Amino acid sequence: MTALFNCFKRSKYYFIVVLISVCQLSFGQDLKLDFGIGKAAKGYQKVQPEDFYSNEKGYGFVTGSSVKSVTNKSKNTLESDYITSDSSFFFSVKLPEGNYDVKLILGDAKGTSSTTVKVECRRLMLENIQTKTGEFVSPVFTVNLRSPKINADEKIALKPREVGYRHWDDQLTFEFSGIAPKICGLEIVKNDQAKTIFLAGNSTVVDQANEPYAAWGNMISRFFKPYQVAVANYAESGESLRSFIAEKRLDKILSQMKAGDYLLIEFAHNDQKQKDLLPFVGYKALLEKFISETRKKGGIPVLISSMHRRNFDSTGHIINTLGDFPEAARQTAKEQKVTLIDLNLMSKILWEALGPEESKKAFVHYPPNSFPGQDKEIKDNTHFSNYGAYQLAKCIVEGIKKEDQELAKYLIKNLPEYNPAHPDPLKDFNFPLSPLVKVTRPDGN
Repeated sequence: MTALFNCFKRSKYYFIVVLISVCQLSFGQDLKLDFGIGKAAKGYQKVQPEDFYSNEKGYGFVTGSSVKSVTNKSKNTLESDYITSDSSFFFSVKLPEGNYDVKLILGDAKGTSSTTVKVECRRLMLENIQTKTGEFVSPVFTVNLRSPKINADEKIALKPREVGYRHWDDQLTFEFSGIAPKICGLEIVKNDQAKTIFLAGNSTVVDQANEPYAAWGNMISRFFKPYQVAVANYAESGESLRSFIAEKRLDKILSQMKAGDYLLIEFAHNDQKQKDLLPFVGYKALLEKFISETRKKGGIPVLISSMHRRNFDSTGHIINTLGDFPEAARQTAKEQKVTLIDLNLMSKILWEALGPEESKKAFVHYPPNSFPGQDKEIKDNTHFSNYGAYQLAKCIVEGIKKEDQELAKYLIKNLPEYNPAHPDPLKDFNFPLSPLVKVTRPDGN
């Protein structure tokens, strides 16, 4: 007992910090972190550059992140120091499954800052948040954290490659990037009231974990209001309606769904390869199952017709490679009286506006050695670059604004109108790349 007591005395400060962290994370109290080597602000826990993540501590920088602390004189203790880096860096917090409001304190008393924030598998939350010299801002976003567990006996049947994905661990991982990211503080609060917008789909929807691939699911969270909505993206590469059910991904969504939550459903690319699945028979029946199961939980289903592949004819027009599947989605939406976002139509307009050559930049087309470990040219006419994924996300937003006024209430205010016939110029798209690179093509085509 004496030895144990002495051990406790020697480590009492570490023990207290860990105990406070565990209590906060377990019982849903606010977690407040002050970044930098200066004095901790009242009510905040100090995070210094050498604080790397451990399960015992419950938070910290991810191994490989190279960060430094900068200190300035300020009457506001929280604003007197910050953590920054010359490259993207990662920070994780151990949390249970659920929705959380995240508040960041960004800025520099003696300089400017520019910060982009992604979470989990490159899910965009804050984009190019800039501050002037001496200015500090406190943007907030609401994020979903999930687990593959459904109940004590069931869980999603994850594919081998998914085991290492950040969105299946018990941590909320932040990726800080931008020209000059300067993080003064971080606050996390559990939010049990926010609506959840669930996404079900394939590689064109999933939070793609690595560059140079992206999907509209990576980008869509950036357009929704904080506090009110969290996006939970359960899409995965290679999925069809059948496999999504068989792997219990739909069961997982339904286990988490509250009355008033949404389920956005987009499939076709992989369904069409199943020779026994006819668009107006089996495919429609499966869509109807998703709709009916969602409604049983009090949820609101929304159908999205699948976007076109990049396939042009000799006149510069898109060739439909999806057969009757988009039309079957339109017919199902009409019959079941659910909102349809016609991404199939909008993507045709978008790709044709870009044209056969410029549209390559919206897809994963790169010469050799554009990325580490990439010794061959990539030509992928199904999967998207960050630019292409961002344009498709804007199409989804525009579809919500026009087709579902109730869901549109949760979009951030004053979003400019987007016309796929006039996409954003690529030269104006300044999007920080993630250091997470894997040039292996995602499942599905």
